Amino acid sequence: MQEDRNTPWRSALRQSMKPKERTAIERTKMNELDGDYRSRNSEEVNLGLTEEQAVIEAKRCLDCANPSCMTGCPVGIDIPGFIKNIERGEFLEAAKTLKETSALPAVCGRVCPQEKQCEAQCIYVKMGKQPVAIGFLERFAADYERESGKISLPKMAAKNGRKIGVVGSGPSGLSFAGDMAKLGYDVTVFEALHEIGGVLKYGIPEFRLPNKIVDVEINNLEKMGVKFIKNCIVGKTISFDDLKAEGYEGLFVASGAGLPNFMNIKGENLVGVMSSNEYLTRVNLMHAADDNFDTPIVRGKNVAVIGGGNTAMDSVRTARRLGAKRAMIIYRRSEEEMPARLEEVQHAKEEGVEFMTLHNPIEYIGDEKGHVVAMVLQKMQLGEPDASGRRRPVPIEGAVETIPVDQVIVSVGVSPNPLVPRSIEGLAVSKKGTIEVDADTMQSSIPTIFAGGDIVRGGATVILAMGDGRKAAAAMHNFLQEK
Repeated sequence: MQEDRNTPWRSALRQSMKPKERTAIERTKMNELDGDYRSRNSEEVNLGLTEEQAVIEAKRCLDCANPSCMTGCPVGIDIPGFIKNIERGEFLEAAKTLKETSALPAVCGRVCPQEKQCEAQCIYVKMGKQPVAIGFLERFAADYERESGKISLPKMAAKNGRKIGVVGSGPSGLSFAGDMAKLGYDVTVFEALHEIGGVLKYGIPEFRLPNKIVDVEINNLEKMGVKFIKNCIVGKTISFDDLKAEGYEGLFVASGAGLPNFMNIKGENLVGVMSSNEYLTRVNLMHAADDNFDTPIVRGKNVAVIGGGNTAMDSVRTARRLGAKRAMIIYRRSEEEMPARLEEVQHAKEEGVEFMTLHNPIEYIGDEKGHVVAMVLQKMQLGEPDASGRRRPVPIEGAVETIPVDQVIVSVGVSPNPLVPRSIEGLAVSKKGTIEVDADTMQSSIPTIFAGGDIVRGGATVILAMGDGRKAAAAMHNFLQEK
């Protein structure tokens, strides 16, 4: 619940500095490792803010009467509330405020695209200034609580004895599970893999999101009563009918979009050409970069990553850490059209990544052993805007070039995991394989089944998936209460 804006301590904070003094403070810069140093290891790039930096940045917040920043947050965090607690030095209270609505504050503080969400709606943007560093402050509060050892749990309703199942332990499933546990439900999360965390574990490298951070958030959910079952594939290991027979009254499907897309061009089946999903899963989840594990991985010297999103950046930066001398981003549009976070693009450049924009692969060439050795690139130019609002890339006739590569990582999108939708009779599924739901409630064509995240969106950010989980939890609770 949002804190009362008129509490004495908040009134005192507002009176301690004039708005003009607050807006004169420059935005705090994130402390980070040197680019050359970090490109050779898996240490976390961003180091977080010091207590002094966090307090100074918190002073920039004007504690607006109608905080527009909150309209940009899919999980509805009380942003001014937690920031004002930081300003007065009550860091643990700030963490408590975050946990009222977010099951994964330390995760969101690291990987949420705040610049397109809450920070984009900050009043400072309308003033022509840099927004309050909401993401930096969220990370600070969550990290401070973890490092203090004084981890608190959110307020919990009395147990109601009603069983709820969750398919998938990614951000959407974890967010849903946390909210349902707070409402008193007996929640069990079924995960197909051998580790909990979904895309947070297999898709995001440790240099951006350390596994230990994810594990702490999962441990907090376990303390709230959420149960996790690994190596269990709903639709294979156990069916929807089995779950109903075991007394589960509702099911939230958050099985993600784990099927990689390819471009269907000549040579795509050559050895050394793989999807970003497979590449990152081998490295992040199966420890291929660790000599103590047997997971095989190609350690290319000339590595090309096809795509311009965050996953492409994760892949190319991983390749650098695995020894690539030349690591390239091949993107058919210009850098301005790249969907990746600006921070990720900048970090990639600092780590020696080469950007070949306005290029598109049209063929991969292999040697006599069937291993990729070169790629043919079509040079592009930007035409009229397409349905996404970005200018459409158009081939320049006759403008092609061939460059040497010994590894290609394709990162041009993903498709929904079809296993769960196909295994539930009567479930409405779109032509793209996504589960069709009511946009306001996330309820599917089967009333007791709700869904969210990539299995509905076909590919989205962590924070949007979490927002789906929260929305579905509130709607399922209302549905079951009425039922």
